[in-house]
Amino acid sequence: MQSPSSERSAHGTSWQWDEETGGGEAAEDVIAGGTGRPRPSRRRMLIGAGVLAAGGAAWAFGRSGAGGGVPSPGPTRPNPTALSGPTPVWTYRGPDVMTPERLTDPPRRPVFLSRNGLQVLDPAKGTAARLLVFDPPATRNWPSDLDMLGKVVVGPDHLFTATYQGHLEARHFTDPAADWSLPLPDELQGQIHLAGYDREPGILYGYSWGRPRADRTPPDNRLFALRVADRSLLWSVRTERTEQPVTPATSGGDSRLACIRLVDGRTELVARDAATGRELWTAPGEEDLRWCVTGSACVYVPDGNGGVRMLRPTGEPGWTYAPHRGESWRALPPLEHATRVYIPWDQGVVSCLDVSSGAELWSCRLPFPLDRRSRPLVADGTLFVPGTAAAGVSAIYPATGELGWTFHDSGPGKDVWTLATDAAHQDDGTRLYAGHDDVLHALPLN
Repeated sequence: MQSPSSERSAHGTSWQWDEETGGGEAAEDVIAGGTGRPRPSRRRMLIGAGVLAAGGAAWAFGRSGAGGGVPSPGPTRPNPTALSGPTPVWTYRGPDVMTPERLTDPPRRPVFLSRNGLQVLDPAKGTAARLLVFDPPATRNWPSDLDMLGKVVVGPDHLFTATYQGHLEARHFTDPAADWSLPLPDELQGQIHLAGYDREPGILYGYSWGRPRADRTPPDNRLFALRVADRSLLWSVRTERTEQPVTPATSGGDSRLACIRLVDGRTELVARDAATGRELWTAPGEEDLRWCVTGSACVYVPDGNGGVRMLRPTGEPGWTYAPHRGESWRALPPLEHATRVYIPWDQGVVSCLDVSSGAELWSCRLPFPLDRRSRPLVADGTLFVPGTAAAGVSAIYPATGELGWTFHDSGPGKDVWTLATDAAHQDDGTRLYAGHDDVLHALPLN
């Protein structure tokens, strides 16, 4: 068992519980929801709003303003003044506050998603390009703890949503003529929820809850995969228990689809064949599987002691990496890139490990602690780690583990910074999109 040093300073997919949140009002969003019913238990949130989008969440849903398609008045709070770190190419100030955990995967274009819709920005200027308005509009208390996440998924060029009428809606980021709508098969006519988009084969994953039956037989709950190129259903499989894919669903065309299943009040990990939906293996879920990250050839899960356990493609346990005995560090969802995996810790440390052996290569202490919503990102050969609004974003050089610059602004805020890039692959790209609350900066990568 290995440990990160307390003195030293790929793109996976992840799934995480929406655990206890700091103070402040609840967020609202662009999809209607919320019923005013009592707050569910943590395990019930497996089938409610307990899933955070990870894997590098992008910009998301607003927390203020009236519903509908008309943007609310501009913000009354002061604009950020002093900046530290790289000089932004441009800065966009939105009318609402972003909720970055609502998108399952960051798009390659800068977007600002609020209860008014998805505002797509011009990458060169940071000005508004197209506003995608959703129907029905957001309710006043959206999202509540009972709302479903996974309703909004992004692909390379489209935003995907599922309607209550059993349709899949694809809205193009810039070209209205490229929008399309698809009625889903009758077997998926319950509540439809989207989980993620696998970009390499172009597969959209989701799950449906069947309608209650008069004869009290179990509802027809299903997982499904839809091929976007020809808009055809690749497969759907019935699930006897509550089960949903991790969010986002897959990583780089991996042959396994990782899912979370609720069994007798506990959670377990299920691996399915991504091409057929067939169940391959199951593994117990320590710490209620508060997060799960799919790598290129393995799965990362909590080890039960605040650390990380790697599971091999067969589901067998691999290496484990945990803090020293007596330390209260807690691992956040890791990020795999090439032959390395980066593990952020809530105490403000990032550890770099060899993927195959779990051997520690370096650890880097950041100038700030990390929030459970912090999602690192690799772009242009640099590891970027976001902190809280007051902390900023730090750059780490992966070759040495040295801490580089830290970017932050003086604007008020309470959310964590969120990151996205215009890179088609993690090692290219020219812009890093970094934002918090209602401000989004485009930072040069080279």
